[in-house]
Amino acid sequence: MTISEQEIRQLFGRFNSCKVLVIGDVMVDSYLIGKVDRISPEAPVPVVALTKRENMLGGAANVALNIKSLGGEAILCSVIGNDKQGDILLKLMQDEGLRTDGIIRSTDRITTTKFRIISNRMQMLRVDEEIDSDLNSNDSTALIQSITQLIRKNKPDVIIFQDYNKGVLTSHVIENISSLAEAQVISIAVDPKKKNFMAYKGITLFKPNLKEITEGLKIDVDPNDIESLREAAMVLHSNHHIKLVMITLSEYGIFISAKNEHGFDSIIIPATMRSIADVSGAGDTVISVAALCLAAKTTPLLLASLSNIAGGLVCEQSGVVPVDKARLLEEAIIEFK
Repeated sequence: MTISEQEIRQLFGRFNSCKVLVIGDVMVDSYLIGKVDRISPEAPVPVVALTKRENMLGGAANVALNIKSLGGEAILCSVIGNDKQGDILLKLMQDEGLRTDGIIRSTDRITTTKFRIISNRMQMLRVDEEIDSDLNSNDSTALIQSITQLIRKNKPDVIIFQDYNKGVLTSHVIENISSLAEAQVISIAVDPKKKNFMAYKGITLFKPNLKEITEGLKIDVDPNDIESLREAAMVLHSNHHIKLVMITLSEYGIFISAKNEHGFDSIIIPATMRSIADVSGAGDTVISVAALCLAAKTTPLLLASLSNIAGGLVCEQSGVVPVDKARLLEEAIIEFK
């Protein structure tokens, strides 16, 4: 695929006028960083002498950060606890310049927090503090009402469903917002998980990874066999009326299948060779770039290719970080020359 530098720059410029509504599970990524120089006398485990604490936005909040980093306007919608960790999350959003009017606080939930203990640049342990049951009826109704008002007021170009199986994206929420988006002619991009995999129907872009599509459809999928990937995509195209199916294949790259007036076009885009430091957050970056490309009305091939580059870029950095727009632009210019 060859695209002129001017066309690429124009595309990146169009990102700046895109509004993206992000709905899903948000969380605080809390890092406890220290040194290990002895083993505990109480048990055969290392003792981490804490030197630094750091809190970062995670989950769907990291998708919102990626949208902002790429120049778009992100409107984040979720339900968090009425607790100290919720205060931290809202403060992090404010510090990053993200809107908080789509965040609902519930007395029946806690704010999901992932505590990572790090030493010598290695993760020693992770502790998750969360409630992953579905929203109760009151919180579900409040979220749907809030999202409905935000859609009508802000008229987003695209909606992202970012699912981490933490209970915010229930089938009820998915169905209600999908119907509203269809009525308003708003594209929907989905990063699914197993629990509600089959609840997404009639949406624009569906982006499972290899594990998710295997578990969700209960079939074996070979990332090296394009026919195997096409068969899985056809189930989603035919049974769920999905226009674009994009399957991330880790070190194998990205597969995309797009519905057109003659049938379906599909291709595997190989991954770029990189020095991988951490794959955390790569899926967040991929869905963010893909959603902005939907809003900017690019071709499916360009959407997948640019998403592929972006996902690889964030894997070169440790921790969950948003993609760097200038670096992505630079690599895209070289890639598509």
